[in-house]
Amino acid sequence: MYTVVVLALPDTIAFDLATPIETFGRVRLPDGRPGYRLLVASHETSVQAGPLTLAIDEGLDALERADLIIVPGRNDPTVPTPAVVLSALRAAAERGTRIASICVGAFSLAEAGLLDGRIATTHWVAAEEFASRFPRVRLDPDVLYTDDDTVLTSAGAASGLDLCLHIVQRDYGTAVAADAARLAVAPLHRPGGQAQYIVRNRPTSRTSTLGQALSWIEANAHRDLTLADIAAAAGLSTRTLTRRFKDETGQSPMQWVSGVRIRHAQELLETTDHTVDRIAAQTGFPTTSNFRSQFGHVLGVTPGAYRKVFRPQTTAL
Repeated sequence: MYTVVVLALPDTIAFDLATPIETFGRVRLPDGRPGYRLLVASHETSVQAGPLTLAIDEGLDALERADLIIVPGRNDPTVPTPAVVLSALRAAAERGTRIASICVGAFSLAEAGLLDGRIATTHWVAAEEFASRFPRVRLDPDVLYTDDDTVLTSAGAASGLDLCLHIVQRDYGTAVAADAARLAVAPLHRPGGQAQYIVRNRPTSRTSTLGQALSWIEANAHRDLTLADIAAAAGLSTRTLTRRFKDETGQSPMQWVSGVRIRHAQELLETTDHTVDRIAAQTGFPTTSNFRSQFGHVLGVTPGAYRKVFRPQTTAL
Protein backbone atom coordinates (compact mmCIF):
# COMPACT_ATOMS: atom_id res chain seq x y z
CA MET A 1 0.00 0.00 0.00
CA TYR A 2 1.26 3.47 -0.89
CA THR A 3 0.90 6.40 1.49
CA VAL A 4 -0.33 9.58 -0.20
CA VAL A 5 -0.01 12.89 1.63
CA VAL A 6 -2.07 15.76 0.25
CA LEU A 7 -0.54 19.09 1.21
CA ALA A 8 -3.08 21.69 2.33
CA LEU A 9 -1.71 25.22 1.94
CA PRO A 10 -3.52 28.42 2.95
CA ASP A 11 -6.05 29.51 0.31
CA THR A 12 -5.93 26.08 -1.32
CA ILE A 13 -8.40 25.32 -4.11
CA ALA A 14 -10.98 22.97 -2.61
CA PHE A 15 -11.50 21.06 -5.87
CA ASP A 16 -7.76 20.43 -6.24
CA LEU A 17 -7.56 19.23 -2.64
CA ALA A 18 -10.55 16.90 -2.94
CA THR A 19 -9.58 15.31 -6.27
CA PRO A 20 -6.65 13.18 -5.01
CA ILE A 21 -8.46 12.36 -1.77
CA GLU A 22 -11.47 10.99 -3.62
CA THR A 23 -9.53 9.32 -6.44
CA PHE A 24 -6.84 7.54 -4.42
CA GLY A 25 -9.17 6.93 -1.48
CA ARG A 26 -11.50 4.79 -3.58
CA VAL A 27 -8.86 2.63 -5.28
CA ARG A 28 -9.32 -1.05 -4.50
CA LEU A 29 -7.01 -3.89 -5.47
CA PRO A 30 -8.36 -7.16 -6.95
CA ASP A 31 -8.48 -8.74 -3.47
CA GLY A 32 -10.47 -5.83 -2.09
CA ARG A 33 -7.65 -4.16 -0.16
CA PRO A 34 -7.26 -0.37 -0.49
CA GLY A 35 -4.44 0.70 -2.76
CA TYR A 36 -3.57 3.87 -0.87
CA ARG A 37 -3.48 5.32 2.62
CA LEU A 38 -4.54 9.02 2.57
CA LEU A 39 -3.29 11.78 4.84
CA VAL A 40 -3.85 15.54 4.65
CA ALA A 41 -1.01 17.60 6.10
CA SER A 42 -0.14 21.26 6.59
CA HIS A 43 2.16 23.55 8.53
CA GLU A 44 -0.98 25.00 10.12
CA THR A 45 -3.74 23.38 12.18
CA SER A 46 -6.51 24.90 10.04
CA VAL A 47 -6.58 26.03 6.42
CA GLN A 48 -9.01 28.14 4.45
CA ALA A 49 -10.14 26.58 1.19
CA GLY A 50 -12.46 29.05 -0.46
CA PRO A 51 -15.64 29.11 1.69
CA LEU A 52 -14.42 26.11 3.73
CA THR A 53 -12.30 26.07 6.85
CA LEU A 54 -10.47 22.77 7.17
CA ALA A 55 -9.08 21.31 10.39
CA ILE A 56 -5.77 19.57 9.67
CA ASP A 57 -4.56 16.78 11.94
CA GLU A 58 -1.17 16.06 10.35
CA GLY A 59 1.87 18.31 10.40
CA LEU A 60 4.63 18.50 7.81
CA ASP A 61 6.39 15.56 9.46
CA ALA A 62 3.79 13.41 7.67
CA LEU A 63 5.71 14.08 4.45
CA GLU A 64 8.49 11.88 5.82
CA ARG A 65 6.11 8.89 5.69
CA ALA A 66 4.83 9.63 2.19
CA ASP A 67 5.37 7.58 -0.93
CA LEU A 68 3.62 10.32 -2.89
CA ILE A 69 3.01 13.98 -2.04
CA ILE A 70 0.27 15.91 -3.83
CA VAL A 71 0.42 19.72 -3.91
CA PRO A 72 -2.95 21.25 -4.87
CA GLY A 73 -3.22 24.72 -6.37
CA ARG A 74 -3.99 27.91 -4.49
CA ASN A 75 -6.46 30.58 -5.55
CA ASP A 76 -3.61 33.09 -5.79
CA PRO A 77 -0.48 31.19 -6.81
CA THR A 78 1.60 34.38 -6.88
CA VAL A 79 1.57 34.50 -3.06
CA PRO A 80 4.89 33.00 -1.90
CA THR A 81 4.73 29.46 -0.56
CA PRO A 82 5.72 29.38 3.14
CA ALA A 83 9.44 28.74 3.53
CA VAL A 84 8.87 25.83 5.90
CA VAL A 85 6.77 24.10 3.23
CA LEU A 86 9.42 24.63 0.55
CA SER A 87 12.06 23.14 2.85
CA ALA A 88 9.86 20.11 3.53
CA LEU A 89 9.29 19.58 -0.21
CA ARG A 90 13.00 19.81 -0.95
CA ALA A 91 13.78 17.31 1.79
CA ALA A 92 11.16 14.91 0.43
CA ALA A 93 12.60 15.23 -3.07
CA GLU A 94 16.07 14.44 -1.74
CA ARG A 95 14.66 11.26 -0.18
CA GLY A 96 13.32 10.25 -3.60
CA THR A 97 9.67 10.72 -2.70
CA ARG A 98 7.36 11.25 -5.66
CA ILE A 99 5.84 14.72 -5.69
CA ALA A 100 2.96 15.83 -7.90
CA SER A 101 1.13 19.11 -8.37
CA ILE A 102 -2.42 19.85 -9.44
CA CYS A 103 -3.20 22.98 -11.44
CA VAL A 104 -1.22 25.98 -10.17
CA GLY A 105 0.29 23.85 -7.42
CA ALA A 106 3.18 23.74 -9.90
CA PHE A 107 4.11 27.23 -8.67
CA SER A 108 5.04 25.77 -5.27
CA LEU A 109 7.10 22.99 -6.85
CA ALA A 110 8.88 25.56 -9.01
CA GLU A 111 9.54 27.82 -5.99
CA ALA A 112 11.19 24.86 -4.29
CA GLY A 113 13.42 24.40 -7.35
CA LEU A 114 12.01 20.93 -8.02
CA LEU A 115 11.06 21.72 -11.62
CA ASP A 116 14.32 23.27 -12.81
CA GLY A 117 15.32 21.68 -16.09
CA ARG A 118 12.19 19.50 -16.15
CA ILE A 119 9.16 19.52 -18.40
CA ALA A 120 6.13 20.72 -16.45
CA THR A 121 2.67 22.12 -16.98
CA THR A 122 0.10 24.23 -15.16
CA HIS A 123 -3.28 25.81 -15.86
CA TRP A 124 -3.14 27.60 -19.22
CA VAL A 125 -4.46 30.84 -17.70
CA ALA A 126 -1.41 31.00 -15.43
CA ALA A 127 1.10 29.75 -18.01
CA GLU A 128 2.45 33.17 -19.01
CA GLU A 129 3.01 34.20 -15.40
CA PHE A 130 4.62 30.85 -14.63
CA ALA A 131 6.99 31.04 -17.61
CA SER A 132 8.01 34.55 -16.63
CA ARG A 133 8.74 33.66 -13.00
CA PHE A 134 10.41 30.30 -13.61
CA PRO A 135 12.44 30.44 -16.84
CA ARG A 136 14.46 27.35 -15.88
CA VAL A 137 11.35 25.17 -16.14
CA ARG A 138 10.55 23.68 -19.55
CA LEU A 139 6.88 24.64 -19.51
CA ASP A 140 4.44 22.84 -21.82
CA PRO A 141 1.08 24.62 -21.40
CA ASP A 142 -0.76 22.39 -23.87
CA VAL A 143 -0.64 18.98 -22.16
CA LEU A 144 -2.97 17.62 -19.49
CA TYR A 145 -0.13 16.36 -17.30
CA THR A 146 3.59 15.57 -17.28
CA ASP A 147 5.45 12.65 -15.71
CA ASP A 148 9.18 13.08 -15.10
CA ASP A 149 9.55 9.95 -12.95
CA THR A 150 9.59 11.39 -9.41
CA VAL A 151 8.06 14.78 -10.25
CA LEU A 152 4.67 15.09 -11.93
CA THR A 153 2.49 18.09 -12.78
CA SER A 154 -1.01 18.58 -14.13
CA ALA A 155 -3.00 21.34 -15.78
CA GLY A 156 -6.17 22.87 -14.37
CA ALA A 157 -9.08 21.32 -12.49
CA ALA A 158 -10.12 18.05 -14.16
CA SER A 159 -6.55 17.44 -15.33
CA GLY A 160 -5.76 16.62 -11.72
CA LEU A 161 -8.06 13.62 -12.08
CA ASP A 162 -6.25 12.63 -15.28
CA LEU A 163 -2.95 12.72 -13.40
CA CYS A 164 -4.26 10.75 -10.42
CA LEU A 165 -5.61 8.02 -12.69
CA HIS A 166 -2.27 7.96 -14.52
CA ILE A 167 -0.48 7.42 -11.20
CA VAL A 168 -2.87 4.61 -10.26
CA GLN A 169 -2.18 2.95 -13.61
CA ARG A 170 1.56 3.36 -13.08
CA ASP A 171 1.34 1.86 -9.57
CA TYR A 172 -1.16 -0.96 -10.08
CA GLY A 173 -1.75 -1.43 -13.79
CA THR A 174 -4.55 -0.73 -16.24
CA ALA A 175 -7.26 -2.92 -14.70
CA VAL A 176 -7.12 -1.24 -11.29
CA ALA A 177 -6.89 2.21 -12.89
CA ALA A 178 -9.86 1.45 -15.15
CA ASP A 179 -11.94 0.53 -12.09
CA ALA A 180 -10.92 3.82 -10.45
CA ALA A 181 -11.89 5.69 -13.62
CA ARG A 182 -15.30 4.02 -13.67
CA LEU A 183 -15.91 5.02 -10.05
CA ALA A 184 -15.00 8.60 -10.99
CA VAL A 185 -17.24 8.38 -14.09
CA ALA A 186 -14.28 9.58 -16.13
CA PRO A 187 -12.25 8.25 -19.07
CA LEU A 188 -8.95 6.63 -18.19
CA HIS A 189 -7.37 8.63 -21.01
CA ARG A 190 -8.77 11.82 -22.51
CA PRO A 191 -7.95 12.57 -26.15
CA GLY A 192 -5.69 15.51 -26.86
CA GLY A 193 -4.36 17.91 -24.28
CA GLN A 194 -5.05 21.21 -22.58
CA ALA A 195 -4.65 23.00 -25.90
CA GLN A 196 -8.27 22.31 -26.89
CA TYR A 197 -9.51 24.33 -23.90
CA ILE A 198 -7.43 27.44 -24.48
CA VAL A 199 -9.19 30.54 -25.78
CA ARG A 200 -6.89 31.89 -28.47
CA ASN A 201 -6.35 35.08 -30.41
CA ARG A 202 -8.71 37.42 -28.63
CA PRO A 203 -7.58 41.06 -28.90
CA THR A 204 -6.38 42.51 -25.58
CA SER A 205 -5.17 45.89 -24.38
CA ARG A 206 -1.62 44.78 -25.20
CA THR A 207 -2.55 44.78 -28.89
CA SER A 208 -4.19 48.22 -28.90
CA THR A 209 -2.02 49.64 -31.71
CA LEU A 210 -3.23 46.78 -33.90
CA GLY A 211 -6.86 47.27 -32.98
CA GLN A 212 -7.97 48.17 -36.50
CA ALA A 213 -6.13 45.23 -38.05
CA LEU A 214 -7.38 42.73 -35.48
CA SER A 215 -10.98 43.85 -35.83
CA TRP A 216 -10.73 43.62 -39.62
CA ILE A 217 -9.24 40.11 -39.45
CA GLU A 218 -12.01 39.06 -37.07
CA ALA A 219 -14.62 40.07 -39.64
CA ASN A 220 -12.76 38.84 -42.74
CA ALA A 221 -10.88 35.70 -41.68
CA HIS A 222 -13.25 33.58 -43.79
CA ARG A 223 -11.88 35.20 -46.95
CA ASP A 224 -8.79 34.17 -48.90
CA LEU A 225 -6.51 36.72 -47.22
CA THR A 226 -2.96 37.74 -48.02
CA LEU A 227 -0.47 39.73 -46.01
CA ALA A 228 -1.00 42.64 -48.41
CA ASP A 229 -4.76 42.57 -47.77
CA ILE A 230 -4.25 42.89 -44.02
CA ALA A 231 -1.63 45.62 -44.38
CA ALA A 232 -3.94 47.64 -46.64
CA ALA A 233 -6.81 47.31 -44.16
CA ALA A 234 -4.53 48.43 -41.33
CA GLY A 235 -3.06 51.31 -43.32
CA LEU A 236 0.46 50.00 -42.81
CA SER A 237 3.25 48.62 -44.93
CA THR A 238 3.63 44.86 -44.83
CA ARG A 239 6.98 45.26 -43.10
CA THR A 240 5.57 47.50 -40.36
CA LEU A 241 2.55 45.25 -39.95
CA THR A 242 4.71 42.16 -39.54
CA ARG A 243 6.97 43.88 -37.01
CA ARG A 244 4.05 45.11 -34.91
CA PHE A 245 2.39 41.71 -34.92
CA LYS A 246 5.62 40.09 -33.78
CA ASP A 247 6.14 42.66 -31.03
CA GLU A 248 2.56 42.69 -29.73
CA THR A 249 1.26 39.15 -30.32
CA GLY A 250 4.38 37.05 -30.76
CA GLN A 251 2.93 35.80 -34.05
CA SER A 252 3.02 36.70 -37.72
CA PRO A 253 -0.16 38.22 -39.22
CA MET A 254 -0.97 34.99 -41.05
CA GLN A 255 -0.45 32.91 -37.90
CA TRP A 256 -2.96 35.21 -36.21
CA VAL A 257 -5.41 34.70 -39.07
CA SER A 258 -5.09 30.94 -38.72
CA GLY A 259 -5.75 31.20 -34.99
CA VAL A 260 -8.87 33.28 -35.57
CA ARG A 261 -10.12 30.76 -38.12
CA ILE A 262 -9.57 27.90 -35.70
CA ARG A 263 -11.41 29.76 -32.93
CA HIS A 264 -14.31 30.43 -35.29
CA ALA A 265 -14.30 26.74 -36.23
CA GLN A 266 -14.38 25.78 -32.54
CA GLU A 267 -17.46 27.95 -32.05
CA LEU A 268 -19.21 26.33 -35.00
CA LEU A 269 -18.31 22.83 -33.80
CA GLU A 270 -19.72 23.69 -30.39
CA THR A 271 -22.93 25.40 -31.51
CA THR A 272 -23.97 23.90 -34.87
CA ASP A 273 -24.44 20.54 -36.57
CA HIS A 274 -22.58 21.68 -39.69
CA THR A 275 -20.29 19.13 -41.28
CA VAL A 276 -16.53 19.48 -41.03
CA ASP A 277 -16.40 20.24 -44.78
CA ARG A 278 -18.86 23.08 -44.38
CA ILE A 279 -17.10 24.51 -41.34
CA ALA A 280 -13.76 24.43 -43.15
CA ALA A 281 -15.27 26.46 -46.00
CA GLN A 282 -17.10 28.86 -43.65
CA THR A 283 -14.00 29.72 -41.68
CA GLY A 284 -11.62 30.33 -44.56
CA PHE A 285 -9.50 27.21 -44.78
CA PRO A 286 -8.57 26.41 -48.40
CA THR A 287 -9.42 22.70 -48.09
CA THR A 288 -10.94 20.35 -45.53
CA SER A 289 -7.65 18.46 -45.24
CA ASN A 290 -5.83 21.72 -44.51
CA PHE A 291 -8.43 22.52 -41.84
CA ARG A 292 -8.07 19.12 -40.20
CA SER A 293 -4.29 19.38 -40.27
CA GLN A 294 -4.12 22.86 -38.73
CA PHE A 295 -6.85 22.13 -36.20
CA GLY A 296 -5.08 18.98 -35.04
CA HIS A 297 -1.69 20.70 -34.94
CA VAL A 298 -2.95 23.54 -32.73
CA LEU A 299 -5.46 21.73 -30.51
CA GLY A 300 -4.10 18.21 -30.48
CA VAL A 301 -7.43 16.60 -31.42
CA THR A 302 -9.49 16.15 -34.59
CA PRO A 303 -12.54 18.37 -35.24
CA GLY A 304 -14.77 15.34 -34.63
CA ALA A 305 -13.13 14.54 -31.28
CA TYR A 306 -13.37 18.19 -30.25
CA ARG A 307 -17.09 18.21 -31.05
CA LYS A 308 -17.66 15.07 -28.97
CA VAL A 309 -16.18 16.83 -25.95
CA PHE A 310 -17.88 20.20 -26.33
CA ARG A 311 -21.12 19.24 -28.07
CA PRO A 312 -21.64 15.62 -26.94
CA GLN A 313 -25.33 15.52 -27.76
CA THR A 314 -24.61 15.57 -31.50
CA THR A 315 -23.81 12.51 -33.55
CA ALA A 316 -20.21 11.82 -34.46
CA LEU A 317 -18.98 12.95 -37.84
